[in-house]
Amino acid sequence: MSTTGERTPVDGGTPDGRELSPGVVVLSGVVGGVGLAVGLLLAGTSLAGYAAGAWVSPEALSPGLLGAAMAGVAPALLTLGRARVWEEARSLVLPLVTVLVGLFAVSLLNAGSLQAAEGRPLFLALFSLGWVAVLGVLALGAVGCLAAQYRRPARPERLADAGRRVPVAPLPGWSKPPLAVLGSGWLGIGAGLLVFPAFWGPLVPWTVNRADAQGLGVWALALGVGVLASLAEDDLTRLRPALGAVPAVALAAAVVLAVHAPEVDWTSGPGASLVALLAGLLATGVSGRWLLNGASRATGG
Repeated sequence: MSTTGERTPVDGGTPDGRELSPGVVVLSGVVGGVGLAVGLLLAGTSLAGYAAGAWVSPEALSPGLLGAAMAGVAPALLTLGRARVWEEARSLVLPLVTVLVGLFAVSLLNAGSLQAAEGRPLFLALFSLGWVAVLGVLALGAVGCLAAQYRRPARPERLADAGRRVPVAPLPGWSKPPLAVLGSGWLGIGAGLLVFPAFWGPLVPWTVNRADAQGLGVWALALGVGVLASLAEDDLTRLRPALGAVPAVALAAAVVLAVHAPEVDWTSGPGASLVALLAGLLATGVSGRWLLNGASRATGG
């Protein structure tokens, strides 16, 4: 639907919103490429039983999950340039900024746990130093790109109708309560691990240290931001990039967890909650794509 109530093809026409900044596209491409390489490294070494993260971890599972999340979201970031307007990209970019700034802050707060500070082998020491340096540059760039994006004006012809926009493919009513629960769950867990790692860290169903708890908390927080942002958008046409990232992250994390299954206390409440939250991510991505394809066929997009 357009702002005047007229039917608009899901995949056609000129969408409402701000023009997507080239800086955001470049940032997503760079982070996608770096994230894919580093994510595969962390996940691969974890699957082999080695903890090769930027900081020293008691088990290989935590850095493996960080790597799985990075590798899972990378393909969506590399194709973000296909978005036509900022509103189609922000449900993925806002979590991206959260991850970059959050992981950089966690790395600085836990500088004493870095591989270089612990005197670990040369490769791991150099990797940890490069991790901090690259994260710092990307976090600064992300904040700058986000600020520049919001300085770009909306299309003049759309300003008059901005307050009366009708979603092209709104979320079905039945999907909103589960999305609210899923997003709030990830957001709450992430905030707890990040801000109160001494309390929430022992609740993680495998052994983690402070840096692991906060690093995992950053990713959980970003997932919560992404899910709740999709709920706020209430338009499947604005969620294409995020719909590609969410199930990929869930599947990549599931592979790492399956390999390290003996290390996880699956019978605990947190273990069952983790399964439910990951299943929710997968179901969200798959059902969202199915609904979007259905809306596209219905409107002849």
